[in-house]
Amino acid sequence: MSVNHDLSALADLCGILPSFYGLNGGERVTSPETQRALLAANGIDVSNDDAIRASLHALRHEVDDRWFPQEVIVESGVETPQEFGLGAEWDIRLDGSDEIIVSGEPRDYITIPPLASGIYTLTASASGRTEIITVLAAPRRLPDIATLTGRDTLWGTTIALYGVRSGRNTGLGDFEDLAQLGEVFAKQGAGFIGVNPLHTMGYCDRAAISPYSPSHRGFLNTTYIALDHVPGLDVAPDLTEFAQTCSADTVQYQAHKDAHSTALETLFKTFKTSGDNAAKSAFAKFRTDGGPDLANFAKFEALSELHGTDWRAWPDKPTSPKKTRIEFHMWLQWVAATQLAQAQGRAKAADMSLGLYLDLAVGSRRDGAESWCEQDAVATGVSIGAPPDHLSPEGQNWDLAAFAPRKLTALRYAPLRRILAQTMRHAGIIRIDHVLGLNRSFWIPDDGSAGAYIRQPFESLLAVIKIEAERHSCAVIGEDLGLVPDGFRDMMRDHGFYGYSVLQYEKDDHGAFRDPQHLPSQVLSCFATHDTPTVKGYEIGRDIDWWEKLSWVDEHAAQRMHDDRKGEVASLSDGADFRSDIHNRLASSSADLVAVQLDDILGEVEAQNLPGTIDQHPNWRRKYDVTLENLGGDARLIATSQMMNAAGRGATPRKVDT
Repeated sequence: MSVNHDLSALADLCGILPSFYGLNGGERVTSPETQRALLAANGIDVSNDDAIRASLHALRHEVDDRWFPQEVIVESGVETPQEFGLGAEWDIRLDGSDEIIVSGEPRDYITIPPLASGIYTLTASASGRTEIITVLAAPRRLPDIATLTGRDTLWGTTIALYGVRSGRNTGLGDFEDLAQLGEVFAKQGAGFIGVNPLHTMGYCDRAAISPYSPSHRGFLNTTYIALDHVPGLDVAPDLTEFAQTCSADTVQYQAHKDAHSTALETLFKTFKTSGDNAAKSAFAKFRTDGGPDLANFAKFEALSELHGTDWRAWPDKPTSPKKTRIEFHMWLQWVAATQLAQAQGRAKAADMSLGLYLDLAVGSRRDGAESWCEQDAVATGVSIGAPPDHLSPEGQNWDLAAFAPRKLTALRYAPLRRILAQTMRHAGIIRIDHVLGLNRSFWIPDDGSAGAYIRQPFESLLAVIKIEAERHSCAVIGEDLGLVPDGFRDMMRDHGFYGYSVLQYEKDDHGAFRDPQHLPSQVLSCFATHDTPTVKGYEIGRDIDWWEKLSWVDEHAAQRMHDDRKGEVASLSDGADFRSDIHNRLASSSADLVAVQLDDILGEVEAQNLPGTIDQHPNWRRKYDVTLENLGGDARLIATSQMMNAAGRGATPRKVDT
């Protein structure tokens, strides 16, 4: 038997797809080189022919030798008979606890009693042999907006928080701005306010600015801390140091971070000496509740100050940071979490039905805190990316870390559970970026071999998400753009996910725009995203101009694209007011949720991001022209909200039957 046959068998056992179909419908076969790279990323020894055969034998033995399944998924609150037992004595504990919840006498078949939503371990012993089974008890569906809010339809806005101008911020929007924005939009009848991912970018990192390339998704970006609203302190920052960052037309990340970090250092010292006792007690509780995960993250941040932001270049035995620096980074997370919780609380208090709509990035940077803290779960030598699709015809390498399925399963999904909890605890609804990655993930090896798909423990990941969403009373949107397998969207709807419908991509097989009143209802509908042209940019073909400017298309192709765009614009509008016509299409759509970008309310031309570029386009840097103080009275916002509310999307709740 050839080694390539064994390699393919090993790849199949580990969920590596033998092929996939690309953008143009052609089949792309996974090469032996790619199989080796992806297997190694999962911790499988494929260093030589003998190692491949030994790994295959060991993996087959691991599967065949078990008497009981490795894990089972049950519906929470429902008694569930299993097809295994073998006369075993058994008990069930909540994962991470030694307390036995229930135990059972030896029977041929085990019946799992009704369990509250959560993850458990079932220990079964028979004939001198003991095995542990992971039990995922999940609700049948995710929470829906009707249950959460008493409304069937809602509208809201999405905002680039970093780009918000206000008379009190320091040149970059902050959590206090977010709280005030929630109150402004709540008065206009909006049911939610969405922002870019708020994950930490790394305290010491001055280069990373894309919120979709965070250092750790389980902790917050402390650059958004409002210096004048630190809990336990009654001080106002000196804005002299921020004169340049406040007056600049674009966000000046490095200059802002330097001045902001200096101010935070001073505030921490003040807090230590004169912070009020209630705040100090709250901080102490936060540290205790955060446990080893918070301590480990704070240690990473402190080590970064000593050895640089890329942990892969650290010495084997790095110098230990001082305890006060670890405490400082814990304090930063407490301040950020407190301010974000207050933003959500103020939005809900202002009758915003869902409040914050937060974004969960698809992964973290490979040099960042998450890949260091979760080394036992992260795949090595690969990056998450995407094959060519209509969003990026050249394909994308995001240089993001991936969780290895085998490793994550062995940890009972604890790293993912922590990340989900962080995003959901301060939100009424979240969006999971590139939700297709729950089913299969596109990995690109570092060795130069072609990328390929690897299957994920799909049903288990869905169960984990449903468990956390129920715990935090949070609805979930799955961003399902791009190449999606047949039936995938319907399956996700069955689990309670809201889909993601971008009107500029909603076309039929003949290229005509679909009637928005005939779209699926269980979706969030919008016209544009941070990665697409704005309404105004679409109307004038600004994205096409950029493609030509960057030599992605030549002059003749650009002209053809402009001609096509004019026809598309004409089919979407009667020509009087394109923006108003688009927003009217959204308001009258069949979607349960409608999101309008603040960029489009204000008529911005440039997109927040142009995929495939870094510095050629002002990605993640553009500030809004209107200040927060003037936004509530802006005629464009008022007109948009009146249109949405007239269509029955206002957030005033109806009475929920109890």
